[in-house]
Amino acid sequence: MTQYFLGVDIGSTKSHALIADETGRALGLGIGGTGNYEVVGYQGLIETLNFITDEALNKAGITKTELAGAGFGIAGYDWPAEREPTRQAIQTLGLSASFEFVNDAIIGLLAGAAGGWGVAVVAGTGNNCWGRDRQGREGRIMGAGPEFGEYGGASGLVLWAKQAIAKAWTQRAPATRLTEAFIDLTGATDVVDLLEGLVLERYQLTAEAAPIVFQVAAGGDEVAQEIICWTGRELGSLAAGVIRQLGFEQLGFEVVLIGSLFKGSPKLIETMSETIHEIAPQARLIRLTTPPVVGGVLLGMEQLGIECSSVRQTLIESANRILAAR
Repeated sequence: MTQYFLGVDIGSTKSHALIADETGRALGLGIGGTGNYEVVGYQGLIETLNFITDEALNKAGITKTELAGAGFGIAGYDWPAEREPTRQAIQTLGLSASFEFVNDAIIGLLAGAAGGWGVAVVAGTGNNCWGRDRQGREGRIMGAGPEFGEYGGASGLVLWAKQAIAKAWTQRAPATRLTEAFIDLTGATDVVDLLEGLVLERYQLTAEAAPIVFQVAAGGDEVAQEIICWTGRELGSLAAGVIRQLGFEQLGFEVVLIGSLFKGSPKLIETMSETIHEIAPQARLIRLTTPPVVGGVLLGMEQLGIECSSVRQTLIESANRILAAR
């Protein structure tokens, strides 16, 4: 009798559900918007969970009762106090299958690391870092951003660029071509208009402006280049903390890089690598090249004690095909 598994990746922007069988063949995909309860509340999480799961089941042509296991990666699930309301949200699916849920960074790690353990560093709009050892023990950062000294997302990159422009104008730091780039982007008349508009909120510079910083750096601007290097060092320090928590310093393991910021510049990854290799010289940095929801399916298989290594590549290839078809 065929066994079917559900993987779910709940994100702050987009969410996925994937159905696969025990051979790793992806059969159905559901796609929805944000389900992070910090953004849409637990009712929003429930609605997204049910919508994408129903779509994936319909595409696969099976029912919930046929699922043998399920794994959920939930953005916004960080602390013990959030476990019970998150469990209750998942239980609205009415699954009889065994399931587990983790922070969404963990399913990205499962999807990207060949052995299912290592460290995952997320750098998109924001940032996060979680790790898992061979026994399933987890290490993590706060996941709470700059307030707790955790830097490295696109929002922070743009913030540092704005600060560089302000420091250049007040002659606290060198001039930078970031000034002209952001004047052009916002349509400001000059640097005074730009800074005044940012302070008075006539102009907005969000995480979506991060590619401008990479473009200016590629053009040789030293200030922009240092912002990128600083970002790499900060992301590396997040990984270093988790590496120490899990005792990985002398091991060979994978650091899975997840998120759009890693597309910006090789220098970002180079600087990050240098920081990590200071404490863990055998660490191997790799980019995630498959949707993180694959890790949710693998987590679901783990609940039944299935050895996932034999089906992992098939699952990755079939999931990539089904996602590309959408």
